[in-house]
Amino acid sequence: MEGLSLSSRVTRFLLLFVFLVCSHNWHRVHASEPVLELMKGFEAKPDSSVELFQPLLTDPSGNFTFGFLRVNRSRLSLAVTHPNLTDPLWVFDPTRSASWSHKTKLIFNGSLVISDPSSRVEWSTHTNGDRLVLRNDSNLQVVKSSSVEWESFDFPRNTLVENQNFTSAMALVSPNGLYSMRLGRDFIGLYSKVSEDSQQFYWKHSALQAKAKVKDGSGPILARINPNGYLGMYQIGNTPIDVEAFNSFQRPVNGLLILRLESDGNLRGYLWDGSQWALNYEAIRETCDLPNPCGPYSLCTPGSGCSCLDNGTAVNGECTHVSTSEPADFCGGDEKVKFKVVRRGGVEVPFKELMDHKTMSSLGECEGMCVEDCKCFGSVYNNGSGFCYLINYPIQTMLGVADASKVGYFKIHESVGKKKSRVGLTVGISVLAVLALVLTVAMLFVAFRIWSREKRVLEEDGGLSPGPYKNLGSDSFRSVEMSRR
Repeated sequence: MEGLSLSSRVTRFLLLFVFLVCSHNWHRVHASEPVLELMKGFEAKPDSSVELFQPLLTDPSGNFTFGFLRVNRSRLSLAVTHPNLTDPLWVFDPTRSASWSHKTKLIFNGSLVISDPSSRVEWSTHTNGDRLVLRNDSNLQVVKSSSVEWESFDFPRNTLVENQNFTSAMALVSPNGLYSMRLGRDFIGLYSKVSEDSQQFYWKHSALQAKAKVKDGSGPILARINPNGYLGMYQIGNTPIDVEAFNSFQRPVNGLLILRLESDGNLRGYLWDGSQWALNYEAIRETCDLPNPCGPYSLCTPGSGCSCLDNGTAVNGECTHVSTSEPADFCGGDEKVKFKVVRRGGVEVPFKELMDHKTMSSLGECEGMCVEDCKCFGSVYNNGSGFCYLINYPIQTMLGVADASKVGYFKIHESVGKKKSRVGLTVGISVLAVLALVLTVAMLFVAFRIWSREKRVLEEDGGLSPGPYKNLGSDSFRSVEMSRR
């Protein structure tokens, strides 16, 4: 009896142990309900049945969630999301993503770590914290006791949240990677990526310094969204050196404010009132003031919209197609790169106040500087002021104006137009080849039918060749009549 009792106890203990281990592993890998904090030892893998977002952690208010974001069906990113926002508020590294597979693993061992051996992606917070928490302002933090070891607010993506400090060491980058926001000594600047190693100013907000001055030697400035409805610039203390007012400025509203750099290059603020996001601020109000609203080699005219610099017709919404294989400039070494020239009156460079210029005595002198410079894509000359603007990057949207004395000169790689001609020629030749093949098959089929019929006639007539006339005789007609009965 005692032996049986001992065996029974051992069996029950083993079953309980197996159950606890299995349930613990199931929780670690397949947990679907987000929790308020992740402790050391947490592990998770992406669930193949999840289509868009797999939540792991939520904030106390339930407004924000941290988890796996599925990107392009097969890729994975770590993200903080809001249920009413299409784009995430934060992602771990926009330039990298892991695979959405069982090989990808997220662990918290004091550091938040994501690893994917198949894609060679590994990212870590490099901390020694006790737990991972998500605050009710969307800030993801690694915490040890009461100190913050790491926080997502130090690594913004394209969004700033209310009370989040934005410093000169940070940058907001648009989802498409073409535009960025950074701080200067006393200004907020928006930049457009015009080539692999070059950026162009397209919007600048300088501090008015009405209540406080920028002091040399007192450190760089920072920007922060104030709950009272403005984007403030600060250097020392809480007195702003500048206030960029939102629509809700000094209005008693309850909600959360965010600021986003979006894919069209505009900086927009939104207010969450508990039920919806409302547009609360827009840095650039006019479409033609955006960095590239109409695409390459185009013209944006206020009140008239988009057109092509060469007066051509846009194809698939673009005035000309420049592939990634196009040369980055017109410098061909020993071999001169060929290009065609487009001249157009009534043209200005956009955001000209932020572009360098030279003073020239004539239009010809301005154009000549661009002709001789193989890195120059175009020039714009103002006959009134004599200002000459050289454009040393691929031509994007230019600004249309009523003043015809403002003349643009633009280079376009000849291969750009030829590619479209070659495509049309290739399509035409292919169509002709198909038609010729169909015609050949049809002719062979007709010839075969004729040959078969002649052969059958020869066999029926005992080998006599058919002629233009044949006397069938009365027997033949009788056989026909009988066959009809």
